[in-house]
Amino acid sequence: MSPPVAPAGWSRWLVPPAALAVHLSIGQAYAWSVFKPPLESALGLSGTQSALPFQLGIVMLGLSAAFGGTLVERNGPRWAMTVALCCFSSGFLLSALGAATEQYWLIVLGYGFVGGIGLGIGYISPVSTLIKWFPDRPGMATGIAIMGFGGGALIASPWSAQMLESFGSDSSGIAMAFLVHGLSYAVFMLLGVLLVRVPRTEKPVGDGPSAFDGPQVSARNAVRTPQFWCLWIVLCMNVTAGIGILEKAAPMITDFFANTSTTVSASAAAGFVALLSAANMAGRIGWSSTSDLIGRKNIYRVYLGTGALMYGLIALAGDSSKPLFILCALVILSFYGGGFATIPAYLKDLFGTYQVGAIHGRLLTAWSTAGVLGPLIVNWIADRQEEAGKSGSSLYTLSLFIMIGLLAVGFVANELVRPVHPRHHIPAPASNEKEAADVQRQQ
Repeated sequence: MSPPVAPAGWSRWLVPPAALAVHLSIGQAYAWSVFKPPLESALGLSGTQSALPFQLGIVMLGLSAAFGGTLVERNGPRWAMTVALCCFSSGFLLSALGAATEQYWLIVLGYGFVGGIGLGIGYISPVSTLIKWFPDRPGMATGIAIMGFGGGALIASPWSAQMLESFGSDSSGIAMAFLVHGLSYAVFMLLGVLLVRVPRTEKPVGDGPSAFDGPQVSARNAVRTPQFWCLWIVLCMNVTAGIGILEKAAPMITDFFANTSTTVSASAAAGFVALLSAANMAGRIGWSSTSDLIGRKNIYRVYLGTGALMYGLIALAGDSSKPLFILCALVILSFYGGGFATIPAYLKDLFGTYQVGAIHGRLLTAWSTAGVLGPLIVNWIADRQEEAGKSGSSLYTLSLFIMIGLLAVGFVANELVRPVHPRHHIPAPASNEKEAADVQRQQ
């Protein structure tokens, strides 16, 4: 399963499409909120229960990325993409069986556990390879690939809504939608498996910088540094503040304006999810490319500081202005996506490219934590407020203020990031020897 080494004259711009084929597929996870109302109706679930497959999927994303990061570095991106294809598609097929038989636990097992492993391995599969291909523009390179994960729902949300309309929103219709997803994504992800290549040398850009310029830190040493844990907090807070709303986007906008003259239909709510996905996608390439110009710490100041301001506007304005609600949500989701796309380049700046994929995988445990906290905070508070007789925007006001506090914690953690102490660096020749051994093995 070793990826073929790129032949002489191979264009590095052919590698991002391989990454996009995988990330656009697994990015379907962001469209889960489209399935929440049908599942709740067909299987008699609460909002918290219908969020469980998504939550478990994000937990498994982080855990599989953490434990599989070293395997991805060792076996290469083609092996990782193949594992992601098998797990992600199998997860949908198991979920289809669960929906058809009305066995909710099978949906949790399939989409959440098995599919979540595919999410994690697929997410980190191209990161190290892209950074080695683009040592001169790491933010842009990882942004192009991770843009696909954010943009996956742009395709999946209207597609899923259309399938549910065609097949029906009962258990059999949901099962057919899951089945079509599983088979279609398997074919699309196969394109990435066949197209991916690794660079022949550590300087793929002529006279450009080497992929191993600067200090290099192993994954084992990286987790012993305060820098790693500061970035862990930054990522966890940023993701928690965004993912809770993203997971509940469709029912949230419906609830927010339910008591106004401008109510939101189910199809319009699905369109809102697609808009959020577009902002998420645009932020991943736009803000991560900007980080190459202004620096990683500065761009995270924008994400966390301005993001808190946007949440404050939503909380205070309530349901008084639908355009303001949508605009603030789009800005927040652009920062949310930008944070994901920028973090690999931030890690590269601090720890080098030697084992950046493995380090990135370990850092994604922050995503696992956030995948539980974010939806739990929003759904649990909304359920309690509804039981108390509240409705409309009042269901979410407390959650929004909690998100502001979390972003403030992340802002402080970002300010504490400093260069890694030289005692954690590995000798320079070690990284070069590792690269030479990898190329020899792959040939």
